[in-house]
Amino acid sequence: MKEKIIGFFDDVVKEMKKVTWPTKAELKESTTVVIVVCLVIAAFTYVIDMIINQVLKGIF
Repeated sequence: MKEKIIGFFDDVVKEMKKVTWPTKAELKESTTVVIVVCLVIAAFTYVIDMIINQVLKGIF
């Protein structure tokens, strides 16, 4: 059992060495894209919610 655990962690270390980590610039760019997309989706959801709210107020 101990050998399997050690083998597992050895494999994890080998795989982590293969990972291509993003540069600081790439990370900043990706973060900016995620934040902008989240804000756009939040604004869209807000607008749709307000429209539905007004429609329902008109009906009832």
